[in-house]
Amino acid sequence: MPLPPIVVFDLDGTLAETAPDIMRTLNVILEREGLPALPVERARELVGAGARALLERGFKVSGRPLPAEKLELLFEDFLTIYAGAVAPNSFIHDGVPGALDALAEEGFVFGVCTNKPILHTRLILDHFSITGRFAAIAGRDSFPFFKPDPRHLTQTIAQAGADPARAVMIGDSRTDVDTARAAGLPVICVPFGYTDVPVEALSPDRVIQHFDELPEAVRAVLR
Repeated sequence: MPLPPIVVFDLDGTLAETAPDIMRTLNVILEREGLPALPVERARELVGAGARALLERGFKVSGRPLPAEKLELLFEDFLTIYAGAVAPNSFIHDGVPGALDALAEEGFVFGVCTNKPILHTRLILDHFSITGRFAAIAGRDSFPFFKPDPRHLTQTIAQAGADPARAVMIGDSRTDVDTARAAGLPVICVPFGYTDVPVEALSPDRVIQHFDELPEAVRAVLR
């Protein structure tokens, strides 16, 4: 029996708008350390490379670089605070359920490949009651490697029992594009995620403005 095709999604900024809760958690720590809170709009430049990088960037733009030892302590605090309220202000992007339904009817299975820790990833997917839609869910700590290492993506596909020759990555950042390219896979980007440059400048195979466009874009890049 042939393996099914697969669409693999990044989480933060791609499947879901999670910046409000990520930034809320960062601001708890910043304010505790005597620094002013940062507006959620700064997420576009701060989010996307994991919690450690978020803390480093957040403190840097606040004018107080973090020593390595302090970073590790605050990183553990961040994970604990975030897990306690992971998605009260977050939301799944409009059109996601319909796009999954349409692609599932064509035989596709789905995966999540994110640099968010697997605990928080599952908490968010559970919060939105969509965990069961995914044949594989891989976080930053699911394997000994993570994006942009292509093995993070290829192992997610293998874990889903899907066909790597009919796989597509959906993302919002340079990390996602670089990962897909390194894995030899096509990549579709959304322009409303977390990136320091317009996604069009990263030359993905397609850019979609709304998830209603995803099924046709997936068909197009796999032709």
